[in-house]
Amino acid sequence: MNDAINKPLWVAELLATRAHDRERGPMVTMNPADAGARLLNEGELAWVYGPRRHELATVRIDPTIRAGNVVLRDISGASPSEIVRVVKPDLDTRGRRGTALA
Repeated sequence: MNDAINKPLWVAELLATRAHDRERGPMVTMNPADAGARLLNEGELAWVYGPRRHELATVRIDPTIRAGNVVLRDISGASPSEIVRVVKPDLDTRGRRGTALA
């Protein structure tokens, strides 16, 4: 991945939910400028590439998050103070599985 296009982001906080929590599941919260640079909108899915694995997460945009930082919820492939990359999925290019619908 090109650093100029997809700059690494620092995990400022990692949240873990419990079974009884109202809102659960993988989520990445980021600054509007960082989301805009990646062409991400509120509620979209994005790949979060951590040092050990990658996972799809819902995007949440929050202007109170400092630029260059992210807050992760229920993402097991990263820890606080690590570096991650957040990437918009490429749904236009045909992947290895199946064929594109015409």
